[in-house]
Amino acid sequence: MKYVSTRGTAPVLNFEQAMLSGLARDGGLYVPETIPTLSHAQIAALAGKSYEDIAFAVMRPFVGDTFTDDEFAAIIARAYAGFSHTARAPLVQLGPNHHLLELFHGPTLAFKDFAMQLIGQMFQHSLARQGTRVTIVGATSGDTGSAAIEAFRGLDAVDVFILFPKGRVSDVQRRQMTTPIEKNVHALALEGDFDDCQARLKDMFNDLEFRDSVRLAGVNSINWARVLAQVVYYFTAALSLGAPHRQISFTVPTGNFGDIYAGSIARQMGLPIERLVVATNQNDILHRALSTGAYVTDALHASISPSMDIQVSSNFERALFDASGRDPVAVCAMMQALRDQRGFTIAPEPLAVLRALYASGRVSEAETLATIRDIYDTTGELLCPHSAIGVKVAEDSLGREPMVTLATAHPAKFPTAVAQATGQHPPLPARMADLFDRTERMRDVPNDLSALQTLIRERIAL
Repeated sequence: MKYVSTRGTAPVLNFEQAMLSGLARDGGLYVPETIPTLSHAQIAALAGKSYEDIAFAVMRPFVGDTFTDDEFAAIIARAYAGFSHTARAPLVQLGPNHHLLELFHGPTLAFKDFAMQLIGQMFQHSLARQGTRVTIVGATSGDTGSAAIEAFRGLDAVDVFILFPKGRVSDVQRRQMTTPIEKNVHALALEGDFDDCQARLKDMFNDLEFRDSVRLAGVNSINWARVLAQVVYYFTAALSLGAPHRQISFTVPTGNFGDIYAGSIARQMGLPIERLVVATNQNDILHRALSTGAYVTDALHASISPSMDIQVSSNFERALFDASGRDPVAVCAMMQALRDQRGFTIAPEPLAVLRALYASGRVSEAETLATIRDIYDTTGELLCPHSAIGVKVAEDSLGREPMVTLATAHPAKFPTAVAQATGQHPPLPARMADLFDRTERMRDVPNDLSALQTLIRERIAL
């Protein structure tokens, strides 16, 4: 299995190289050269199997010879051993033909754990085998950072630096990042928004001298391994509802497009997905792009769903690459226009392809709160604001086939919004009960590439 860049000029890599690289050296994102497929019979044979067994079957074709079968099975087992639900990603029925996929039973109570726990185990295995050390830098709108820190804290071969927008994450999200005591963990509060964090991260990867000198590695959703891990729960959910013998649809609250792009990979692999529905908050660039064809950044507005407060959706580049017939020249032109003119117009043919693959909807702050309240009143289920956005768009999109909405975070990560909507203050799990008693460690940093690079060099030299 080989991996190519969406921009066409970076070296072709194997799975391990692409995983450890993160962003391609030409600024693009790695994607598989070809998408492996599973037959109807192969998918049907997975019914009733454990999450770990399905994960092995779905992901194994993508990893090539990076791991042996026994190594990969052991990596998967370790990755999900710390999840609090034996199903890992259980389904809850909200109403006729509408199901909630709970993706918050991992160590940090968010869907990012499914990918990050796996990546942590894969990195550890690969780096130990190579006898090398890397510097991981990540940008987060809230959940990726805590999941990365949890996955890599205390590892000898890794330093982890997480950039998060100062004052724009929830208190629980911030404390999950700033209270670990391990010396290899560095939480950096950047003056700016998430798009600034993501831009500085990409700047570091594109500074090849810096990238090579600190052995930079990335675990944001720009990393193909992140997307791959998320493909699995589309299979487990669909199988639970009768696939491959019936079509299933999914609604995904998303800001950076990685989680729903994983669904498109599942469909390309042969999973019978009828519709993939993008759900956005008021920072609705994805909904606007799919509706009008104009992908144009706008002012970023802080919301009660901060993990979706994004205007530059990195993984959308992968979708554009696919929709453009895998033409890197077309992708480069669009990305150049995004940098120079803050946006671009998607050509008619790729736009038609995208619209055939994805539907979309936008949810206001008032609608988000109303959905949290209504679902609690009618089902007793507490939703985080991100999950509520997905539920609202899904309810407006229900069809004859089962609809699955991805619940991306535990409601206790966003207690203020949940309490505002329902009067209920969702408690943290017992293992996190003392989170607000723990000492925080973080560093305020300017939105300045040179200052960040100097800080990272100093910290890894200690």
